[in-house]
Amino acid sequence: MCDPLVNGLQVIDSEGFRANVGIILCNTEGRLFWGRRIGQKSWQFPQGGIRRHETPEEAMLRELGEETGLRPEHVEILGRTEGWLRYRLPKRLIRRHSKPTCIGQKQVWFLLRLRGCEKDFCLDGSERPEFDHWVWVDWWYPLEAVVAFKRQVYLRALHELLRFAEQPQLPREPSPAVLARFNLTLQALRRAPAAVLPVRSEPNVRPH
Repeated sequence: MCDPLVNGLQVIDSEGFRANVGIILCNTEGRLFWGRRIGQKSWQFPQGGIRRHETPEEAMLRELGEETGLRPEHVEILGRTEGWLRYRLPKRLIRRHSKPTCIGQKQVWFLLRLRGCEKDFCLDGSERPEFDHWVWVDWWYPLEAVVAFKRQVYLRALHELLRFAEQPQLPREPSPAVLARFNLTLQALRRAPAAVLPVRSEPNVRPH
């Protein structure tokens, strides 16, 4: 269920986009957590909705715990996108009977670095697990494997957050072959506004 408000912002806004956070979790080598959705063949980064009165950072830490089992002390926050990044849901996934109707997600993306170890992961620690398996993948690999309607947002999030990764050996952009295969262009990315709506700065959330 979608709550109507979050910190003065609508959780589902007037255009039908639900407030959400996305999580890119890297290890010390700059490789990324890539999770397989439980009972499905699809893979993605952790993500989830922002609840009423949550800050984006609070929502991110809650979703991180629910989907990976990691606690705040297991990660370091390296950076976040400057504003909302949006994607639309395919028509077959829109629940027209729900009011207000959610037509897509508007997301703030965070880049985290694992400070703990792999044994700290626990995918089945919540009542409704999101993933049943995970692997480390190269930085730009998710563009090739994510569902098509999320690909442009993934490109924007990966591109914007790369500067925080502190991994100079990583390619600065996807290969031309990947861009051509999925009809993606960095020129369009740079022209597109980073924020759909401003996301106000939030105080740091301290580990409990």
